[in-house]
Amino acid sequence: MTPRIFTCVTVMTFFTVLAIPVRLDAQEQKEGKGHHRYKLIDLGTLGGPESYVNAAFSLGAPNQINRRGAVVGAAATSTPAPPNKQVCGGPDGLVQFVFHAFAWQDGVLTDLGALPGVECSEAVSINAHGEIAGRSGNGVIDPLAGVEEIRAVLWKDGEIKDLGTLGGNHSIAIAINNRDQVVGVSVNTIPDPFSLLYFLGASLTNGTQTRAFLWHKGHMRDLGTLGGPDAQAFGLNELGQTIGISYINSAPNPVTGLPPADPFLWTEDRGMIDLGTLGGAWGGAGALNNRGQVIGNSSLAADPGACLSPSQPPIFINPNCHPFAWDSGTLFDLNTDTIGGNPITAQAINDAGEIVGNAAFPNGATYGDAYLWKDRVITNLGTLPGDCYSEAFAVNASGQTVGQSFSCDTGIARSVLWEDGVVVDLNTLIPHSSDLQLDNAFALSDRGEIAGFGLPSGCSLDTQCGHAFLLIPCDSEHADLDGCEDESDSTTSVTQSNSASVNQISTKVTSGELTPEMLAAMRVRFARRHRGFGTWPRN
Repeated sequence: MTPRIFTCVTVMTFFTVLAIPVRLDAQEQKEGKGHHRYKLIDLGTLGGPESYVNAAFSLGAPNQINRRGAVVGAAATSTPAPPNKQVCGGPDGLVQFVFHAFAWQDGVLTDLGALPGVECSEAVSINAHGEIAGRSGNGVIDPLAGVEEIRAVLWKDGEIKDLGTLGGNHSIAIAINNRDQVVGVSVNTIPDPFSLLYFLGASLTNGTQTRAFLWHKGHMRDLGTLGGPDAQAFGLNELGQTIGISYINSAPNPVTGLPPADPFLWTEDRGMIDLGTLGGAWGGAGALNNRGQVIGNSSLAADPGACLSPSQPPIFINPNCHPFAWDSGTLFDLNTDTIGGNPITAQAINDAGEIVGNAAFPNGATYGDAYLWKDRVITNLGTLPGDCYSEAFAVNASGQTVGQSFSCDTGIARSVLWEDGVVVDLNTLIPHSSDLQLDNAFALSDRGEIAGFGLPSGCSLDTQCGHAFLLIPCDSEHADLDGCEDESDSTTSVTQSNSASVNQISTKVTSGELTPEMLAAMRVRFARRHRGFGTWPRN
């Protein structure tokens, strides 16, 4: 499973962090030797400038690729986005075009459309049966926030279904499993000045309670809370277990100004279980596996609101917001209780209990390399040669890990695969004739398919014209794959993009200092990688 990435500052993505590139010795790259090639599918767009396969509120969202190789996401059309629209705007809300949910399978990109009479939608998760969870605008303006209402939706048998709400103005689907259960977030009608959706997403004190829901067979179930008024769900496994964050009472903490919040695990037989924190007043669960093991982030007692208050650039992370792991009733601090290094982020966990993210290692600077964690022992996965920062975003059942490696000036980012003890640039495993530079890889199936974000020729990450991509390994699992016989045939463009050609932007530095231009570029990349879905539109 490839759970989602977390962020600290916005409503639905509390725990993602972006560490500053700091030089550590990288593992030797294998230059593709011993690795199979990949067929590259440029998923293109629906006529507009950009597409993506990660949910706008989460990178590495569960089940973006199903066992039949189908991929879901959203792509821009050529229609400019109207004002006050949710879901429109792309992965960061800055691409002012109408976006539609899509599904790709067997060479066909299907526009899934939106609810009748509205413009924008997004697909976030697909199960083995081809059922797709996502969200859509509904054409109604929320009188509390002044923006279009969002609805959790399900695409099944070519039709879109509005899953409704718990009585309030918004609902959002997060993931779907193979039991056809959908987990998500909805608001009800009970006034709440500290509504997780309204307060953290739009700084509104006239919102209504936010609740985690589990939808199954036409019924949306409120999963309750840990004692406070609000809860949000962030993940779902094949057992129907759900994880997230919940207020534990209604009294604002004097430091954060919000009621204290703890991570939870919800199960059918036990209900909502409080996983505890690392001593602070704010913590939440971000991912789980099919064994019920959970990862997340929590603030420390010395800094109760650390996970709500990232430090100033260039670090983009509060050092007192620590990643944790929870297993069978035991919560431990990954940062301090790990042998060999100190995890800074925890991005994904597989069914073997392996965790990946970014960590600091001895004999290196504070923030540096991707890691793989197992049984409290950490392995440094390294960076590409010459790079100064890397982070792992997804790990599959075989231990394959994908992520991103950054150059020391942050001007170049490349998608990477860690496998068999080496790190390899995925750009070296696709045809040399490819027009797409693979910038980031953040979704990975157990069959080895990889999805991510790439830059067509003349495009940069800072200019909002990237394309979603899919890599299909030329291996025994895909023996009948056309295009693997001849490298010249192994790149496929699904749809024609009308994105304009722009100049490549690269910030350069000759010293160890970070220039204002570098910081600005890093802020853009941070926003584009870790946008929180609870923020209201910027147009």
